[in-house]
Amino acid sequence: MTDAEDFPQIYLITPTEIDLMTYPDRLAACLDAVPVACLRMALATRDEDRLGRAADALRAVTETRDVALVIERHTGLVARHGLDGVHLLDGSRGVAAARKTLGEDAIVGAYCAQSRHDGMTAGELNADYVSFGPVGQTALDDGARAELELFDWWSQMIEVPVVAEGALDAALIAQIAPHTDFFGIGDEIWSQDDAAAALRTLQAAFR
Repeated sequence: MTDAEDFPQIYLITPTEIDLMTYPDRLAACLDAVPVACLRMALATRDEDRLGRAADALRAVTETRDVALVIERHTGLVARHGLDGVHLLDGSRGVAAARKTLGEDAIVGAYCAQSRHDGMTAGELNADYVSFGPVGQTALDDGARAELELFDWWSQMIEVPVVAEGALDAALIAQIAPHTDFFGIGDEIWSQDDAAAALRTLQAAFR
């Protein structure tokens, strides 16, 4: 992080499937409830038409609230739909190509799992941020976690902004908050009936 008095910002992550009849309103409620720095469109589909329609619908919500909108993986859709950038899932491997394609003004972020080396390489390749996770315990993938030590080291040694994401709860957020710039929050709130209220509850733990 920067100064000790600064708190992390919210980096919101969409569900992997969304209903365009209802989700934009749920999203708007969250963006109106608390300050959000960025939204990641993280849809599982590879259908270009569905991705395009979702991107346009979400941009209509984020633009009026001055929230950056990045898309997961699909660099080729950024310019076409007026998005702010791309979030890559392959560590540092795609950063240079994405930067060349999108230019210096676009956001290029890289998920680096628990790899300090991948994160450092992504930063050297001009990534705007690096994300590590999952922070919480999960049975998904190999069960490995991004531990507090990684964020502590990064915050002291590296200037590239860092995102903590994955299986977060209030206790983990309070523990990691002094050592991260952003919290990537997604399923933690979308699984709740009132996502905006859930987001406010998690945000309270930042302090």
